[in-house]
Amino acid sequence: MANFDFHDYVERRKGARAAEIREGLAYAYAGDRRILRTLDRVRPVQTALRAAVELWRMRARAELLGPAVRVSATVQPEVHGAALECAAQLHVGMPAVFVTPAPIEEVDLCTLGSDDEAAILVHSSLPDQLSPRELVATLGRELGHMQNRHVALGTTLYLLRHAGERFGRWTVRPALAALELWERRAEITADRAALIACRDLDVASSAIGKRGASEGRRGALALFAQSRYYTGLSGEATGLSPEECDARVAELLK
Repeated sequence: MANFDFHDYVERRKGARAAEIREGLAYAYAGDRRILRTLDRVRPVQTALRAAVELWRMRARAELLGPAVRVSATVQPEVHGAALECAAQLHVGMPAVFVTPAPIEEVDLCTLGSDDEAAILVHSSLPDQLSPRELVATLGRELGHMQNRHVALGTTLYLLRHAGERFGRWTVRPALAALELWERRAEITADRAALIACRDLDVASSAIGKRGASEGRRGALALFAQSRYYTGLSGEATGLSPEECDARVAELLK
């Protein structure tokens, strides 16, 4: 008999989310994890974060998702199929993905919301710019952000950049500086998720290159492809240890 006890459901969902986070920590870049821990103690960031969550729930969510349609097996099936593949490869639940015809403040892809309720917004022109495998890699990056609890901070950064007048003036500049420092390291983690999702370094490198990744980021991804974590996905588990990989990435990014 099915168990419909709500408390049990919540506990199972918490357990599943905890497992997803542990999976993300296994491949996340150490520099990203390190700065994430310090941001909890940066007052302007925490002030901006609280304001951003409220702004998202009260206004920005409806503004951005209003003209969008949620993908499914019958609505934008190529995007839906790519997202399903990413979720399976990264061992996470199927994300909420929306395709929108409206401009997204000069970006064609973003993941916004909170760490517990996130939405991937894809501009309708994006699938035509990518091969099917590049689409998998590109959506894999967004799932990497979700898996590693980047969404709330990423949403705060997005809103600071595009709706800064809605925040207290004294918080904007220091919060932006701290979050942009973190963002550069968070992208390394998300790039790794792209590679895990598509399992092809050339495809992942091409996909992030089309979205403006620097040579440094592409080099960092190539180093991750030599790591024991990544080679272990195919059963080999040879190459750089996590510490060696991250040390070489840090040196490269200097």
